[in-house]
Order: sequence, then structure tokens, then C-alpha cells
Amino acid sequence: MISIKGLSKHFGDLQVLKDINLEVEKGKVIVVIGPSGSGKTTMLRCLNILETPTTGHITIENKQVDFSKKVTKKAITDFRKLTGMVFQSYNLFPHKTAIENVMEGPITVKKQSKEKARNIAADLLNKVGLGDKIDYYPFQLSGGQQQRVGIARALAMEPEVMLFDEPTSALDPELVGEVLKVIKQLANEGMTMIIVTHEMKFAREVADEVIFMDGGYIVEKGNPQAIFSAPKEARTKQFLQLIQ
Repeated sequence: MISIKGLSKHFGDLQVLKDINLEVEKGKVIVVIGPSGSGKTTMLRCLNILETPTTGHITIENKQVDFSKKVTKKAITDFRKLTGMVFQSYNLFPHKTAIENVMEGPITVKKQSKEKARNIAADLLNKVGLGDKIDYYPFQLSGGQQQRVGIARALAMEPEVMLFDEPTSALDPELVGEVLKVIKQLANEGMTMIIVTHEMKFAREVADEVIFMDGGYIVEKGNPQAIFSAPKEARTKQFLQLIQ
């Protein structure tokens, strides 16, 4: 489903990702944990080519991008269609209602009719528990509601993979649960997902595999029970002792 081989990323002289290799099976949920600055978000952004990797290959389904060669704009556009990205800070259009935010991508990118896009958007907003808020503007919604609109917007593009970059980090604690509930629902439905999070309880509950990153490397990976209860690497143990 997803294959990452030899992925690295430099920002000038700073190497942020160092020889990342990862295989993800279809329908699996991968949760990425680690300290700030460990490369988690950069890896996610490389998967969506919001950041262009310095070297390496990424394959999703039957599409591969080789970053040792020049990558065309068309190849990047085609590749991005395979992934839906949910950001920390919602990134909604403030002048558009919830349903208009969800409709935007299908109309502009997929060339769907307004009627079809609206029907799909309404169904997705119902799915994330916002069927009664479709005509609300972002400023009229709580942070948790805005994030759920962001999830619906990503799902409207019918991605093969959902990428979540700390989707609850900007939320007040009482709003975190409503967003995690939607992500759990997607996991139960078999959506392939890679989730960067600081929510360790959630990681235990939803992940098929947990990846611990530090210093631009994947230090350790395994099932949640193994990582949280019996990590092999000293750095993983140290990190978990500090946050649990």
C-alpha cells in the first residue's frame, strides 16, 4: 500500500530526515510519536509532497515518485490525490461555510458538479457529527468542530490514505475527544492512516503499529503493547518515562 525507501530531507545544511524506511499495509493505522523536532511532521509532509524530499522513493498504491530524479508538477498533483491531509490548525477558508469548505476540493480539483459535491459534502459532515452545522462559518464553530470539518474536507477527495499532523494539538482538552472519536471511526472502517500525535492513550487504542522517531530517524517500531509496555531501545524508554 505505502512503501517509503531511503527517504531523507535536508533544509540547507540541516538534515531533518535520515534514511527513513517504512512499509504500511492497506487498512492499517500507523501512529508516529516522538519529541518535538524529531522529524515526524516533516515525514508526513514529504508523503504529501508539501515538502520535497532530498532523496528516496515513495510508493502509494501503484504510483511511485523517485526523488533522485526531477519530479514533474503533474506527477506531484497525481500523487497528492492519493492522500488526504489534516493539519494542526484546521486551515479552513474563513469566508466559506462548512459545506462550502468541504465542496471546494471536489469542484476545483475533481471537477465535480456543484450538486454532486454538495450531496457528498453533506453526507460527510453528517458522518463527522456536523449535519446541523453545514451553513456555519468557521468563526461560528468550536476548534473541535472546525477540525472535524477539516477531516470531512480531506475525505471528500476520496483519498487512499489519510495523514493527520497532530490533529488535536490546537484544541482545548475538552474538545479533543470529539476529534479522536471521528478518527477511531475511520480506523474501524478500514481507512489507511498515518497519525502524528502526542495523545498516548489514543495511540494505544487505535494504532496497529507505533513508530518512535528521534533525531530524524525511526528509532523503534512495533505494536502498541510492545512499544508502550516493553520498548527495546533506551531512547524510547526514556521518552515514554517522561510523558507517561
